[in-house]
Amino acid sequence: MSSVALFAFVLAAVGAMRLGELAVSAARIRRRPEALVGEPGLFPAMALLHAAVVTLPLVEVIVLDRPFVPALAIAAGAVLLAATALRIWTLATIGRAWNVRIVRPAPGSIATGGPYRFIRHPNYLCVVLELAALPLLHAAWISALVLSAWNALVLSRRIRTEEEALSRIPEWRAAFARRPRLFPGLF
Repeated sequence: MSSVALFAFVLAAVGAMRLGELAVSAARIRRRPEALVGEPGLFPAMALLHAAVVTLPLVEVIVLDRPFVPALAIAAGAVLLAATALRIWTLATIGRAWNVRIVRPAPGSIATGGPYRFIRHPNYLCVVLELAALPLLHAAWISALVLSAWNALVLSRRIRTEEEALSRIPEWRAAFARRPRLFPGLF
């Protein structure tokens, strides 16, 4: 199997995971529709971003004939493994409260353990790492830059929207007032 075919397979697997996440989220929202926080225009921008994550890097690799660089692929793979480990820890901590949409948590269900002991938004940190590293598995550095910049724009608005909704919950305010958003000790 060529490196491009393997890269296409990895991207397709990520795309399938994203579709699965949408299905899980939709089912959870159906159970608590009143908890959904409005985010006009924001969620479609996020959905388009994640569709681009599984297409743009492959287009770049094919059109610009990007080489497979083993050392870069190993480094990017290590970042992806770290992001995956953090995602598993995050999902194990937050459980059924996880959603791709902004959903107000049920009373008494604010997650403060696991990675939430250190940062407010560990799942967003996973996404930051994934979007930067995934294209670099096959040297698609333009995609890594474009997707990371796009993600920064989307996340800056998404985090503000989410924190505005969560800050209305005294338990969340008390738990997260002094915790950094994404990077312990930095931001």
